[in-house]
Amino acid sequence: MSDPLSPLALTVVVITRDAGAEIAACLDSAAFAAELIVVDSGSRDDTVEIARHSGARVIEQAWLGFGAQKNFAVAQARHDWILSLDADERVSRDLAASIGAALAKPRHTAYAMARCNRFLGRWLRHGEGYPDWNVRLFHRAHARWSDDVVHEHVIAEGSVGKLGGDLLHASAESLEAYLTKQNRYTTLQAEALYARGERFSALRFVFSPVLRFLRFYVLRAGFLDGTAGLAHIVIGCFNSFCKYAKLRALEQAQRAR
Repeated sequence: MSDPLSPLALTVVVITRDAGAEIAACLDSAAFAAELIVVDSGSRDDTVEIARHSGARVIEQAWLGFGAQKNFAVAQARHDWILSLDADERVSRDLAASIGAALAKPRHTAYAMARCNRFLGRWLRHGEGYPDWNVRLFHRAHARWSDDVVHEHVIAEGSVGKLGGDLLHASAESLEAYLTKQNRYTTLQAEALYARGERFSALRFVFSPVLRFLRFYVLRAGFLDGTAGLAHIVIGCFNSFCKYAKLRALEQAQRAR
């Protein structure tokens, strides 16, 4: 994807746990970087061995939480420009070329890229699944990961540019595993809302899922992604419903004490 004799002055960081089935493809797609770092939090499979074989420097670190773990990984880098990936993501050739062009003459302190999600065996090109813009390339002196317990994001100082090419989210998890993860995430989201002092709203409880469906399935043409697109959006709408239902349950549990 780039001249192997001239790697980019860039560190790729990946946090892992039991990602042996995915990590090699992830690191191979980012072989244009001068440094690959994997921060592992106790994998019980062959993640560590595969990462080292793929040329990564592996650092073992007990789990700190999503944002904190990623910030720890960033701090270990030898280069200031960071590309942060998840183990089930792949850098497309077009995106790799865009990263090279951006770093040749940086105009921003951080860059967002369009993440393309695979769901139920189909690459989603509309609706909520695409373009799923994420800031993943940044200069660490001017950006850091948030401390959110779930759906952490990069907080950047200065302007944020956009890159061409897709970041491919090639998740191979089963639908059952995906739903289990969403259930866990909505619990964390409700707890975070409660901790910030937000309280249950009947209007948001009822209309948030409805408006989400209209936005992503109708206005952003999620219907063009077929059954997979419909399922992806309906699950997202149910997540909105569950988040506020769990917030209500937290309030009731607090009153009962």
